[in-house]
This record gives sequence, structure tokens and C-alpha cells, in this order.
Amino acid sequence: MGRALTFGFSPCPNDTFAFHALVHGLVDSGGLTITPLLADVEELNQRALAGELELSKLSFHALGYVLESYQLLRAGAALGRGCGPLLVARPGFDLKRLGQARVAVPGRLTTAHLLLSMYLGRPPEVEPLQFDQVMPAVAGGQYEAGLIIHEGRFTFQNYGLESLLDLGSWWEKETGRPIPLGCIAARRDLGPEAIARLERALAASVAHAQAHPLDSRAYVLAHAQEMQPQVVAQHIGLYVNDFSRDLGGEGLAAVEELLARGRASGLLPPARVSLL
Repeated sequence: MGRALTFGFSPCPNDTFAFHALVHGLVDSGGLTITPLLADVEELNQRALAGELELSKLSFHALGYVLESYQLLRAGAALGRGCGPLLVARPGFDLKRLGQARVAVPGRLTTAHLLLSMYLGRPPEVEPLQFDQVMPAVAGGQYEAGLIIHEGRFTFQNYGLESLLDLGSWWEKETGRPIPLGCIAARRDLGPEAIARLERALAASVAHAQAHPLDSRAYVLAHAQEMQPQVVAQHIGLYVNDFSRDLGGEGLAAVEELLARGRASGLLPPARVSLL
């Protein structure tokens, strides 16, 4: 048996779809024994701050805080166009009031929170909630506005909410680059050889998922019990793409720009190590 490590990722369809093959032994793990741990991305962000998991899905916002202990992997990322967080509210909310409103966000270390802070030019007044509680809380009047991620893009209208701001579109217009949302990072103490094997295994897992989409269907649906199959398919189609197999030059440039802007705005700590 090879070296054992824990891989944290979310139960969202894009992650369960992309990483099913790896955690079920359908692709070469490079001699590593990988145990999955499924948790909300903000929980994974917080665990990374404590250095708990050897391999983990992270928000790019969180990555900016843990780069000294975690290395970005080229494979497994959620990055693209037309897939950014949305700011939603009940009908009648004036976007000009955003700077004074208390906003429900899916975690302080989510990229959504970082993007809203960049948009406003300062951190907003926020209340962190689990991502699936944001829309009900805004619809119920507990908060004037909320930031939604994941499948919320496809379901917010079911709560009687309106989209006031697409932060992904704002980012794309500002920079001309795709929006980096989440990534896979490995703890640096695994060593370069093990990290390289993990990167190859993740890329192979995404490729297998795209080539054999039915293989992961039961696994995906088991963790997306409250989602309609159509929403599951839309979710996977939007967040699993060519950047998920390899960030490439365009993806890496987008990540560097996000982190650089975060640092320049004082929203992220200075860089002391390289991204890769």
C-alpha cells in the first residue's frame, strides 16, 4: 500500500463528478492511497488554515492565505467564464445601498467574498452562512442581499430573488480574464514527487469523468439529493471544463491577477513563496 492521504473536496456536482474516478480507483493514483473527505468549501478553507488536510479543494481567496504551506495544482480547478458569484436580493433593493447593507456570504474565505470586497473597494459588512442557507435567509428578510455560488446561479429565482450584480462578469470586464473560483492545493510537506503524482492523477480523473460521464452519475446524485437532474447537469457543464484538466497559461495568469489585486488592495497577505 502506498502513502495514505486525505483529499478534501465538496459534495457539489462539479467536484464529485471530477474526482469520482480518482477516489474510486478508476485512474492511476501514482501509488498513493487517497481517502475522500467531503465538506463545504468554507470548512475546507478553514481546515487548510490549520494545515489539516494533505490535499484539498480551496477557494482561491483562501489559497492567498495558505501559500506558504500549500501549493496550487494545475489540475482540478473551477475557473472559467460566465460562472462567477451573483449578488441577489428581494425585488426593490437599490444597488447603491450595497455599501451600507449587511450581506450574507458563503464564507469569509470564499472567492465570492474577495470579489465583492474588490468591487466595493473595501470589505463589506457580512454574515457568513453555509452557501445553501444564503438564499433562504435573504428571501426570508434576514439580510438585504446575499452572495450566491454553486447551483444558486440556476435556482435563485425559485426564492423570488433578483440578480443585481454578476461579479464574474464584472471581473471579466475589468481584467479580460476568466474568473478563478476554486482550486486543488497540496500540502508542500508532501514533497515535489508526490505532488507531481497527485497533479497527474487529478488530471486523469477529470479526463475520465469527461470521457465517461455516466460512471460517476450515481455518486454525483447521491451527494446532490436536493438538486433536480437538470440543475446537476448545468452545474457540471459550467464548472468542469478545459481549465479543470489543466489551468494552462491563461488560467495561471488569471489566478496570478486575482491574487495580485487582492494583495494590492490589502485584502490578502504579501506573497512569500511562488504559486506553483
